[in-house]
Amino acid sequence: MEKAYEFRAYPKKEQCVLAQKTFGCVRFVYNHYLNAKIESYKKVGKSLSYNECSKDMTALKKTLPWLNEVDSTALQSSLKNLDNAFSMFFDGIKHGRKVGFPKFKTKHRSRKSFTSKMGIKVFDNAVRLPKLGIVPCVISRPVEGRPISITLKQSASGKYFVSILCTDIKEAPLQQAGKMVGIDLGIKTLVTTSDGIEYPNHKHLQMAQRKLARAQRSLSRKQKGSNNRAKARIQVARQHENIKNRREDTLHKLTTELVREYDLIAVESLRVRNMVKNHRLAKAISDASWSELIRMLQYKAKWYGKMVIEVDSFFPSSQLCHCCGHRNHDTKNLNIRKWTCPICGAVHDRDVNAAINILNEGVRILTQPSTAGLAGI
Repeated sequence: MEKAYEFRAYPKKEQCVLAQKTFGCVRFVYNHYLNAKIESYKKVGKSLSYNECSKDMTALKKTLPWLNEVDSTALQSSLKNLDNAFSMFFDGIKHGRKVGFPKFKTKHRSRKSFTSKMGIKVFDNAVRLPKLGIVPCVISRPVEGRPISITLKQSASGKYFVSILCTDIKEAPLQQAGKMVGIDLGIKTLVTTSDGIEYPNHKHLQMAQRKLARAQRSLSRKQKGSNNRAKARIQVARQHENIKNRREDTLHKLTTELVREYDLIAVESLRVRNMVKNHRLAKAISDASWSELIRMLQYKAKWYGKMVIEVDSFFPSSQLCHCCGHRNHDTKNLNIRKWTCPICGAVHDRDVNAAINILNEGVRILTQPSTAGLAGI
């Protein structure tokens, strides 16, 4: 099993200079061979393969000696990322998914990062990277397994981080709790369980909206190219980073608690990409980050020997009475938060009833021979 660890890095001044050079070289190689692939397709109707690009890069480094100043495996990783981008694009066309054509990277808008795969080592308070040498880091937890790659990246606010990918990690399943749960995702209440427990949605973006707007107004008034504008841009980036960190902290704590408490978690498979087309709810849905919550549940369930079952998004969980199965079409109106079943007389809370129906549907899927929608273990 593979696992990644991310830590804050504090490179020295000369290491920062070399890191910036590496970011630029990686970006240049990506753009150079993206253009080469496009031109090759226009001329002969066939794009260049990864091996052809890799072979050509050997000759390119002889004509551009400054490419030799940085880690060669970082340049190879950039080529591999380009090849993966094309593979995802063509797979998207094949399977009817919307995946954009690979785009050229820019200095100020693209993410600054590079991946090294040779000569890496992790110490108690530092990591060793090719060319850069030993980079001080805050290793806040033990790194298990064998490191196979390290990615150094710089956030928009200027902070450096290292992401260490390790393999040969032994699974450590948690003790079985003997309980199952269905969860219903929402905006007012982030998660409602079939046990009737509600986890509030802290709405991190909405709570920080005034500070963020103030920082953005200050940025818009600064002259382009000035030092004050650069400082104001960092302030905006820090606000966004703070919102992101608070949201991820909430999601990590919530998903870890659910995985520890329950052996089987049934969740609705939401089509968030379609839901955010509703411009009245798009910001609130994005702030809730449902897709990230489900992703965290899935990989943590795999780590700890638990199970996550996804129920189809077209399953009418909010309309069914979990007692008798009657379908109430009136509950399509989102303003109806409680309703009484006209058949059996049961009184339902909309979200709790939906969570119970999701759990029942998840158990039904689990007991069928087909395991579609099954994640974990």
